Amino acid sequence: MSGFFETHKATLDKALEAARTRDYWSPYPEIASGKIYGETAKDDGAAAFKSTLGKPFELGGHPTDGGTVGMEQSPYGLELGITYPKVSPALLLETAQGASKSWAKASVEDRVGVCMEILHRLNKHSFEMASAVSHTTGQAFMMAFQAGGPHAQDRGLEAVTYAYAEMTRTPSSAVWTKPQGKHDPLVLQKQFRVVPRGVALVIGCATFPTWNSYPGLFASLATGNAVIVKPHPGAILPLALTVKIGREVLAEAGFDPNILLLGADEPGSEITKQLVCDPAIRIIDFTGSNAFGDWVRENAARDTQIYTEEAGVNSIVIASTDNFRGMCSNIAFSLSLYSGQMCTAPQNIYVPESGIETDEGHKDFDAVAEGIRISVDKLLGDPDRAAGVCGAIASDATLKRVESAAGLGAVLRPSSTLDRLQGARTATPVILKLRESESDAHHQEQFGPISFVVAVADANEGIAKASALAAEKGAITASIYATDDETLDHAADAFAEAGVSLSCNLTGGVFVNQSAAFSDYHVTGANPAGNAALTDAAFVANRFRIAATRRHLAA
Repeated sequence: MSGFFETHKATLDKALEAARTRDYWSPYPEIASGKIYGETAKDDGAAAFKSTLGKPFELGGHPTDGGTVGMEQSPYGLELGITYPKVSPALLLETAQGASKSWAKASVEDRVGVCMEILHRLNKHSFEMASAVSHTTGQAFMMAFQAGGPHAQDRGLEAVTYAYAEMTRTPSSAVWTKPQGKHDPLVLQKQFRVVPRGVALVIGCATFPTWNSYPGLFASLATGNAVIVKPHPGAILPLALTVKIGREVLAEAGFDPNILLLGADEPGSEITKQLVCDPAIRIIDFTGSNAFGDWVRENAARDTQIYTEEAGVNSIVIASTDNFRGMCSNIAFSLSLYSGQMCTAPQNIYVPESGIETDEGHKDFDAVAEGIRISVDKLLGDPDRAAGVCGAIASDATLKRVESAAGLGAVLRPSSTLDRLQGARTATPVILKLRESESDAHHQEQFGPISFVVAVADANEGIAKASALAAEKGAITASIYATDDETLDHAADAFAEAGVSLSCNLTGGVFVNQSAAFSDYHVTGANPAGNAALTDAAFVANRFRIAATRRHLAA
């Protein structure tokens, strides 16, 4: 087979070490610099993206029933007009099953090498991917470059790394010798084979099509499973590019490219449910709403392994701070980044009704809320910066939610459009004030740039309310601001019990809605916001089983 494993062995070794130490490491530079990616990389990427517009997307021999699908709309108003091969669920499954046998029998090293080469090539296409992600999700270009490119590739590599570690935990062969006293010992030659679970289905989301899909895609591929990628109908192009590159690498390595397939569809004729219900699907990775997550669990075959990331209500508790301006600025950025359309974005900000102690003296509840509002206004005061931070709104449903949010509480900061993005679908953060005892509007996820500053009796009540809500409704992130260790330790215990990772006193360049591959676990799998963690051993180990062969050997 190919020499991809040896080509990338040094990177794999570093990845294994990074996963063990949890320190910072990435092989894929997040800086969109010509000095790193090549002086013409940005222009080449833009040209490659433009070349896909207004015509069928070429997937190199991909199966099709005939015809095309595709109704993607850019939140920035650009006419996309891209179509993709129309493939029925039956043909997708038949093709995947037919292609999977040689992949299943391939060595761990061959499969891991192919996956790492795919990621390597995806990295070279990061500028093209940035445009594809930006114009399907509404992310600003720089965020689309980082989150849709290198950071997504990091998460894909992390999954491959954990898969390699789990698959090689058991030796491929062993000689078993059992003494028999006066008799000759019993000697068996034992061989242990990784057996993939079966066809895997990756259900993509509309806001982070690569970042959320790569872990499941590469975990299943590395462990020997054929993969059907079913993008959200509003964000097909990023995953179509991924599948195209993956198929090219598979073919070069001597494998059937139909190990990796694209199941594109369009609103009104989605194929997701048909795929989920088919017993031939043995693994499902899903990112999306709790309602559809419940449907998947209820309708998938009984022995299908399901990994989910779903909705939750993320909270911040403010008890005290020794850097009031830094705290407000950090929160403001977290509320504004990608217009709050991140599964990790904070929604509820719990503040004691009597106020907090700060480095600027005592601040009452209204002063804390006002400090956050002022920081958002300052951050978004420069039109160019506002466009780069907020980007566009991915869907009309999110925009309508923002427009109706004013009725959920007292408006501290109204939403507005972005001047620099005329013709785009935009909305800056709306911030509301309310008392915990007077409303429960904040007890549900209000997806988008909608947040609540919630008055509570004291910090302990804030911790209790936020952690209880996380345990009941789910949460992916939590944050605490406090100047005493007793409060920080209490919060750490409460949120750990609720299955939420906690950030403490963030005031600099680290934000609660960002997580780092090889160090941070994204989602814990321990509350209703998702049953899987990106990435731990549990995320990969049940995608395969070990089958043994025993033969007698002479003593």
